[in-house]
Amino acid sequence: MKAGSVFFPLMGLALSLLCLRAAESPDPAAVERGRKQFVSSCGFCHGDDATGNRAPDLVRSALVNHDVGGDEIGPVIRAGRPDKGMPGFPFTDAQIADVAAFLHARTREALMSARVPRDYPLAKLLTGNAEAGKAFFNGAGGCAQCHAPAGDLKGISHKYTPLMLQHNMLSPHGPAPTVTVTLPSGDEVKGTLAHLDEFEVALRDADGWYRSWSRDRVKDVEVNDPLAAQRELMPKLTDADVHNIFAYLETL
Repeated sequence: MKAGSVFFPLMGLALSLLCLRAAESPDPAAVERGRKQFVSSCGFCHGDDATGNRAPDLVRSALVNHDVGGDEIGPVIRAGRPDKGMPGFPFTDAQIADVAAFLHARTREALMSARVPRDYPLAKLLTGNAEAGKAFFNGAGGCAQCHAPAGDLKGISHKYTPLMLQHNMLSPHGPAPTVTVTLPSGDEVKGTLAHLDEFEVALRDADGWYRSWSRDRVKDVEVNDPLAAQRELMPKLTDADVHNIFAYLETL
């Protein structure tokens, strides 16, 4: 990383905004239940306030900040990370949702206390090469397959402050993934994806009902995530890629 580059510290703040958006009105009861569950099961390693002890700080964790309602946190809690000494925990969906609420609340507190100005100077962010960013956008990045400078991105540099534009670029948000579950009878059940792993699939149907099935009890599971391509691209971006793409977006 070049001297003076601010990508990595700002990336942490950018990822935190996703959590901030998801927790504008956190349920105090869920946060408190999650805190008790976390302290009891996770606090020894991650610290009672989730800022790390023997195990990493979760307040600044990319996985936590990308999580929505436990969709990222849940699989890790249940499966654990044996290679890093973390056991799995048989938490219920409700317990995972509560722990997620607690972690999002902690991240929100950290972000609010950081007091990063919304009008963070553009000069400190604009360190990339716009032409290189344009080439990546239209080529290796595959961005042009879903976005158009004369379409959805037209005037984007005027719609957001520089910091918010980088936040939105690094923390994709939009329509929630939907899923179609085909039952053994051939009937299809559609709804908003609530949970998916190798063992279980769950959704909320059009009437708001939460429905779940064991994966071995259904015929097929088809997920439609409008942001799938962008989510897959995020871990592959280098520091230079991010700065260059941002510089290009600032020209639109």
